[in-house]
Amino acid sequence: MSRIRILVADDHGIIRRGLRLQLEQHEDFEVVGEASDGRQAVKMAETLKPGVILMDIGMPNLNGIEAAAQIVRQNPAAKIVILSMHSDEEFLLRALTAGAKGYLLKESGDADLERAVRAVAQGRSFFSPAIQQTLMEDYLRQLQQRGLRDSYDLLTEREKEVLQLLAEGKSNKDVASILDCSVNTVATHRTHLMQKLDLHGAADIVLYAVRKKIIS
Repeated sequence: MSRIRILVADDHGIIRRGLRLQLEQHEDFEVVGEASDGRQAVKMAETLKPGVILMDIGMPNLNGIEAAAQIVRQNPAAKIVILSMHSDEEFLLRALTAGAKGYLLKESGDADLERAVRAVAQGRSFFSPAIQQTLMEDYLRQLQQRGLRDSYDLLTEREKEVLQLLAEGKSNKDVASILDCSVNTVATHRTHLMQKLDLHGAADIVLYAVRKKIIS
């Protein structure tokens, strides 16, 4: 049985020990290291090459989002789950821009922690259900205040397919292979859907998909 090797980064020893205890209840999970600040997390990620990194945001020396960005620059395939007390859009967008694949509220239960680790280990995204609900409510409130309607229904069926695949972290080349079309065609669909939805980058695509519960 192959094990999922996990690095835990949090500046509170009690939280690190609690996470280790929860994670190691699963036979296929192995905590290979614990970092107490962001700089240490970057160094340990480089030497240990864990399958999944659980990263707190508020850490000394280097915060978790900046540490995540440095880790992803060193290793674009790194799979990072941000641990946070913040459920607002600003922190989630910063985490996604840094390259995180998951965002887990610290108040989440053991089941969400397990699901988050397994999802990102398999190359999928994971976001706390409470975040999805909050983002969707905020999004609908903004639409009402601005007198706008949701633009999702303006997308073609193919654009909706492309949106989901891109939000799942797939490249244009991957999407082209899955949909059996050219990379140029995918790029065109990507441009059109971003214009229709007023999105401005990869992180915006993921954030929109989380709001709409297209990905989980």
